[in-house]
Parts: sequence; structure tokens; C-alpha cells
Amino acid sequence: MSATIATAVKTLNIDGIEVPINGERNLLELIRKADIDLPTFCYHSDLSVYGACRLCLVDIAGRGIQGACSTPPEPGLKVRTQTEEIREIRKISVELLLANHERECTTCGKSAACQLQDVARKLGINKVRFQPVHKPKPVDRSSLSLTRDPNKCVLCGDCVRFCSEIQGIGAIDFAFRGHDAAVLPAFGKDLGEGECINCGQCAAVCPTGALTPRQEIDEVWKVLGDPTKTVVVQIAPAVRVAIGELFGMPPGESTRGQMVAALKRLGFKYVYDTAFSADLTVIEEANEFLGRKTNGGKLPLFTSCCPGWVKFAEQYFPELLPNLSTCKSPQQMLGALVKELLPAELGVEKKNLVMVSIMPCTAKKFEAKRPEFAKDGVAEVDHVLTTQELARMIEEAGLRFTKLQPESFDMPMGFKTGAGVIFGNSGGVSEAVLRYAAEKVTGKKLVNPDFHAVRGEDGLRIVEVPVGDIVLKLGIVHGLKNARMLAEKARRGKCDLDIIEVMACPGGCIGGAGQPVSRERDIRKLRTRGLYDVDKNMELHKSQENHFVTECYQRHLGEIGGKNAHRLLHTHYHNRRRIAGETIELGDSPEAEKVKVNVCTGTNCFVKGSQHILHALLDQVEKEELQDKVSINASFCFEKCDHGPTVSVDGNKIQWCTAPAAKAEILQKMKEKNQ
Repeated sequence: MSATIATAVKTLNIDGIEVPINGERNLLELIRKADIDLPTFCYHSDLSVYGACRLCLVDIAGRGIQGACSTPPEPGLKVRTQTEEIREIRKISVELLLANHERECTTCGKSAACQLQDVARKLGINKVRFQPVHKPKPVDRSSLSLTRDPNKCVLCGDCVRFCSEIQGIGAIDFAFRGHDAAVLPAFGKDLGEGECINCGQCAAVCPTGALTPRQEIDEVWKVLGDPTKTVVVQIAPAVRVAIGELFGMPPGESTRGQMVAALKRLGFKYVYDTAFSADLTVIEEANEFLGRKTNGGKLPLFTSCCPGWVKFAEQYFPELLPNLSTCKSPQQMLGALVKELLPAELGVEKKNLVMVSIMPCTAKKFEAKRPEFAKDGVAEVDHVLTTQELARMIEEAGLRFTKLQPESFDMPMGFKTGAGVIFGNSGGVSEAVLRYAAEKVTGKKLVNPDFHAVRGEDGLRIVEVPVGDIVLKLGIVHGLKNARMLAEKARRGKCDLDIIEVMACPGGCIGGAGQPVSRERDIRKLRTRGLYDVDKNMELHKSQENHFVTECYQRHLGEIGGKNAHRLLHTHYHNRRRIAGETIELGDSPEAEKVKVNVCTGTNCFVKGSQHILHALLDQVEKEELQDKVSINASFCFEKCDHGPTVSVDGNKIQWCTAPAAKAEILQKMKEKNQ
């Protein structure tokens, strides 16, 4: 019996060790299972195999040198990961990268976390034998969320594949060939001018400092040192189960007390918890949903607390903006409350009250700068720091994080329930809303507040949850490519869901791009479990049990969903231009007497058929030999995405345009020019 079982086990030999094959996708996974850290830049377990860096080379008996990431495992293979030839190839590959790399490592934002630096050290490279041939390129600081330094790019393609495969956007891609190859936004634009939704996941997977979260540390130090400023801070739930990793603590361990202590030592006057306003969000959003469900309002209701998703919807699905919850995100709700209430309580001018957020997310930096979230020139949130930036400030201050005596959040906006805390997980918003809605609908107290059905790791989950006499159908997605699938169904009226929770980042906020960078697959699981453990260790688990929130309504907000609550806690969103307005001329340069036709080929109009209109008009011009009378151009963008396709004929914009309508307008303009 035992001999039969032993024979059935499929193995291969790696450096003299028999390693069992158990569903691994490639040799690289098996090699790592054998506790061999084979170097690589371009391999990421969540992405497709690219095989560009050529660092994970192995010598397979009878086959020669091959890439481990792109070679499937087969029983009986004999693999060597270390030979003199392989080591030399790896060294040459890394030296060539270093020769054309900006090597100001001590001032790089990725210093000490740079994979290129780490691999060079492990390979024993102490001299670069090749001369640089590249010319320095300007650093792109156009984005409010990210910094792009093309001088540090190693062309691994991780950012390109994540943006395309996980987010379904393609805001950056490869351009040119050979020596001139580069990773660029569309049409050579800066990152802040294109379709980037600021999620920052490109920076999270970037192995070097080519893409990093935009830093606001200096601005925060400045206001902390200004005696005329009163600086308060809020901390998002996901930060507490991740920041400890940067100080050698286990992933998922809550460091709430040490964080508060560190922030007070840094000089913040009050330290609040974003989970407090997450409780507020639950109450406002749940009542908004119940109102729509009861009164026949727009459904499905999409959540709106993820700014990356909101910008994605503005760019690609403007027709669905009425389906988005009007609730602000918890960050902006707390910012609005602080700027409304604290000036009078503290006796300071609103312009001298500074609100800083500590977030796991780079898109929050963009959100804080949206004009909707400022009143009379005063922003609700002035500065947003990522988890990484807070850790750096703590280090700059010389604080020994793990040795700090825990301190408590300041009241009342430091108080929260477990519902507010689990907001940081994918499915957490849905569960928090269900904990409220179940009691609201049935009038009965929930004995067990857990809704395990909405939890999970899959990027797209559809669940049905009975609540009283009704069954609620919910969609929970993370990763915007998954969100696009449900949004497309909703746009076509084919979606029968009640609520759709969308988070741009894998796993939700716990996987935000501002969190500590790790390529370990289990890190997100540990952070997720950490937040659920925090919830379990709290006495209160439902937002309606937060008595400080109840008091806030009684003293300041009035009725739930009422006029004052809407003024402070709700907002609306709008169509958003994706590519700064330009045209691509298709043919000879237009002359003054020509009829000038611009066909919008922005994403929304494109998927609605503008490319067919464009081809039809080009064919007509060529067939009737009208090149000297008509100029056809591809254009970006008329900002009429919900009325597309849009075509402009001599400045007259035709919405919901068809090829016959465009042709008729062109003929009319030609007649007018000939009169």
C-alpha cells in the first residue's frame, strides 16, 4: 500500500532535493516551495507570466537554460538553480539595468524596499562594468496621488499588467521599441492627464522607485511646526493592522494604541478614528438604500466610499452616477464634521484648523483635493498620508514604535463600533450595512451580528441574504475589472442586485497601495483577519450602537438623511474628462474652407460605436473624393459621455450620433460653405 502511494506522488529534482508537485503553475513556484529565493522582477503571483527580466533562469537537464516562471513543472525534471553560467547571466542582466538606472538610492522613496537594490546585493554586485547610454528624463509629478520617475524604470511590466489585468484600465503601457522602449501613459501624456484612477497599485507592484505614492510628509511637518495651526488627525481602520509590519511586527497585529501614542508625540492635538465616521456612513447609506428600495429609486445602489472606484465610474460609466450613493467617504465625512464643529469649540479660525488623514490608499490624496470637498477655499481634509508615510515620520522623529506605551483615541470622534472597523475589508461595508438594515427592517435586535456570506477572497461575489420578509441580493467586488462586469450589466438594465460594494484594491483597503509593500500572498489574509479580530474584541458591533454618533445627530446633524446631514455628509459626482483635449488628424492638415469633423474616440463613445462612425465617414470622404472639402479627426473628449457617441461638425456637437446623422450634417455644412 505505502509503495503504491509513494509511486503516485509526482516529484522533480531541484538542486538535489526531490520536491513534490502539487498544482503549482510553474517551476518558480516549486523552487520557492523548496525554500530557494530565486530572484525576479517581473513575476507576480496575481498577474500573467511575462518573462522579461530573465533573472529566474534555471538549468534543466537535457533542455538547457530556461526561465522558471514560464516553464510548467513536469515529473522527473532535474533542475539546477545555481551554476556559474547562470550566476554570470544574472549579474550581467542586473548590471545592465543598473547602468541605465538613476542610482541615487539614498534619496529614493523606495530605498530599503527596492528589489533592484536587494537583488544587486544578493548577487554580490559591487561594480557596474557597463557605461550608461540613456539620457535623463523629467520626473512626472502631475498626479495628486503618484510620482512617476522614468529614470528608475526597469521595464518589468508589472505596473502595465496590473493596470490592465486587475483594474481593466490600461492607463499606462509600453511604447516604442528596443533602446527607446518605455512605460508611458497614453499619447505620451503625464500620468495626471490620462485615465489613471489613482489607485496606486502600479506603485505597489513596482520593484523600484519608478512609481511611488506622492509624498506629503514635508507639508505635514510644516503645519505641525506652525504655532498658528491646530492640527488634528484621523486614522483609517486598515492602517492599524498593517503599519506594524514596517517595524518588524507580524502582519495583521493591531497597533492602535502605539499609533495614537506616536501621533500625539509627533504633535497632533487630537487623534480621531475614521471608523467613527464609517459608523456614520453606515447609517446614512443604509437609510439611503432603504429609501430607494421602498420608493422605487435607482438600484442597484453602488457604494461610494472608494475614490478610485468613483473616478472610474465618472470616466467610464457616467450613466450610472445616479446609482452611486450620495454619501461621502468616511474620510470626507469626518473632515467635514471636524471643520464644522471644532473651530467654535477650540476658539480657532477654520483656516487655521488643519485636518490630516492617515490612509492605506493613494486615491484618498486625490479625493481630498476634489473641489466638491472644499467650502470657501477651505478643504475638509488638508493632507493625506499613507501608512508608509506615517511610518517614515515616526522614524524621522526617532520614536521606537514597538516600545511606545499605548494611548487612546480622543472622544467623541475616536469612538467606534466593530462595524466601522471592518470597513477596511472587502465585504466589510456590506456587512456593516446589513447589521444596521436587519434591525431597521425587522425591528428586532440581532443576536449574532456576523454575516459570513459576504466575506471571502474572490474578486466578484454575489450573495443573497434574507432580511425579515425580503431577500437582499448583494454584489461584492474588488478590482475594477470585476466592477466593470457588474457596471456593464447595470448600464444595460440587466442587473437585479440591490447593493454593489466596490473597492478598487485587492482585498479592499487592507490591500491599498499606501500599505507596506509585500509580495507574500498571505499578507492580505492576515490583515483581513486582523480587522475581524478587532471587531470581535469590541463590545459593540453595530453602528446604531455608537452613542456618540447618536449624540452627533441630536446636537448637530438633526434627522438621519435630513437637510443638515445632507449638507455635511453627502455629495454628487460628475462626468470626467479622461484625455486632455486634443485631436488626431486622419489625413491632410485641414484648411480653413474645409468642413472640420471631430469624432470622439474616448472610451465611453468608443464602446458605443464611435469607431464605426469614424470608419464610415472616412470611407465616404475617400469614396466621394472629398479630401479637399472635409477634414476628419479623432478627438478626446467632449465630456458628454452619457450622451455618446458624440460628433462635432464645424463646432456643432451631435449627441447620440449615428453615421447617417453625421453624413447629413456634413452635407449641410458643405452647402453652407458653397453659398
